[in-house]
Amino acid sequence: MGQKTGFKKGALLLSASLVLSTILGACSTDKAGSGTAAGGTDQITIMLPNFEAENPPDNSPVIQKLEELTKMDVNLQWVPSSSYEDKFNITLASGKLPDVMVVLGKSPSFINAARTGAFWELGPYLKDYPNLSKMNEIITNNASIDGKTYGIYRARALGRNGVTIRKDWLEKLGLEEPKTIDEFYNVLKAFTKDDPDGNGKDDTYGLVASKFTGPWDNMQIWFGAPNKWGEDGNRGLMPAHETPEYMEALKFFRQIYSEGLVNKDFAVMDATKLSDPFVNGQAGVMVDVADNAQRMDQKILEKDPSATGHVDVLQAMEGPNGLRDMPTSGYSGMIAISKSSVKTEEDLKKVLSFLDQLNEPELQALLGNGLEGKQYEKKEGYIIPTTDKLALRDVQGLNQILMFIPEDKTLRVQQTPVREKVAQVQKANEEIVIANPGEPLISDVYAQKGPQLDNIINDARIKFIVGQIDEKGFQDAVALWKSSGGDDYVKEVNELYAALK
Repeated sequence: MGQKTGFKKGALLLSASLVLSTILGACSTDKAGSGTAAGGTDQITIMLPNFEAENPPDNSPVIQKLEELTKMDVNLQWVPSSSYEDKFNITLASGKLPDVMVVLGKSPSFINAARTGAFWELGPYLKDYPNLSKMNEIITNNASIDGKTYGIYRARALGRNGVTIRKDWLEKLGLEEPKTIDEFYNVLKAFTKDDPDGNGKDDTYGLVASKFTGPWDNMQIWFGAPNKWGEDGNRGLMPAHETPEYMEALKFFRQIYSEGLVNKDFAVMDATKLSDPFVNGQAGVMVDVADNAQRMDQKILEKDPSATGHVDVLQAMEGPNGLRDMPTSGYSGMIAISKSSVKTEEDLKKVLSFLDQLNEPELQALLGNGLEGKQYEKKEGYIIPTTDKLALRDVQGLNQILMFIPEDKTLRVQQTPVREKVAQVQKANEEIVIANPGEPLISDVYAQKGPQLDNIINDARIKFIVGQIDEKGFQDAVALWKSSGGDDYVKEVNELYAALK
C-alpha cells in the first residue's frame, strides 16, 4: 500500500492504527515485495512536517520500497512546516494522536503532554535495539525532559563548532596553524599587523565577529568556563558567568578588541554579514560552526576559481584546562510515540523495532538519497543526484523521519578537501565537548524571565569587551541579574537538578 497524503484515509487508519498482524511469522517469509496490508503487514501512522512545496505522491517508489523493507504499511500524515506547530498543538488537544509524531522541539505543549502521559517514556526500552541502544549519552540527556526520554532524537553534529581560518595567510606569513590560545592570539595579531595578503596596506584584521553570541560562548569554553551551567563544588550548579574562568575569557576578549584584532563593529554587525569580511579578504579567522569553512571555501572559489586551498578549519584552541569545545544540542527535534494509539508494550516494541530499522544504512540511504537509477547515480564511491524534479519529489521530506543513530550513513556527493576536514574536525570534537548539565531541566522561571536575564549578561559582556565597564561594572550586572530573577532561577535549577540524582 502506498503512502497517504495529509490526513487522507486518516479516520480509517487512526481507528485501525497499528493493526498488528497476528501472523508475524508468516510476514517474515511472505512479505518481501508485497507492501500490502492484506498480506498481514503491520500499519503505522506518522505525522511529520514537510519543508517542500509538494508531498511525495501516493505511488512514490521510495515509499513503496520503505514499506517493502520494513514490512510496514506506512501512512504518512504530512503537515506544511510553516503550520506544523499549530497542527501539532491541535492534534495534542484532540487526543487523537497518530502512532508516531515528529516533535520539532521541547515546546511547552510537548513538555506538558509528555509530563501528563501522552507519550511513552522510552528510556527503559532502548537497550534492546541494536541501533537505538547506541544513542549518544549527551544528546539523549539534552533531549530529555526532567531526565526522561520521551522521543528518539534526530541527530545533528554534536561537535559542530570549529575555527575557520585563511590557510593562505598562514602560509604567506610562515605561521603554523594555532593549537593553543596563546598561538591563536599570535595569529590574530599577525593577521592584523603583518600584511597577510601582501598588498602593502593596513587593511586586514584577525577575527571577525558579529552580535551573535555563539562564538563568544564557544571561546569561553576554551578558557575552562562551563557550558552555561557548571558544578559549584557542593553538588549543585552555578551559572557560567559566576566562574573565574568566564572572567579570564572576558579579559582576553577585551585585549583583542583593544588591540584591534577583532572588528570594532562586532556588537552591531548583523550575523548574516559575518562571512563578508572573510570572503572579501579583510578578516582571517571565524569562530563558528565548522561547516562554515566549506561555505567560505565555495564563496571564495566563486569569486576566484584559482583560489584553491585558501581555507582550512581547526578544532578548538587548547586552554588552561586542556582541549574543550562547546557542543550543539546535538539534535533537531525528536520522534515521539503516542500512548493513546500505541496502547501496549507489545505494540510499542514493534514501533521501536521499526524506528530502529530506519537507522540501518540501507534505510538511511533510501530515505535520504532515494533509489539508485531514479534519484541518483553512483560514481567512484560518491553519488550524483538527479536534477529531475519529479524524481526528487518522490523522496523529498522523507529525511524528516531519519534519526542518524548511531551516525549518519546516507550517501555522499563528492567531497572537497575542506568538506573532508570539516567532517574530521566535527568527529574529533565529540571527544572534547563540554555538556551542559542543566540542559534537561525545564525551568518555569526561565520560561518567564529568560530573555530578560540573558540580555543583562550579554549586554554586560559586550560593554566589558569594548571597555565601557570594568570588572566591578560586570559584577554589578551580575548582581542585577540575581535580583531580577537570577537567584530564583538558580534555586529552581538546583531543585530540579537534585531531583534527577
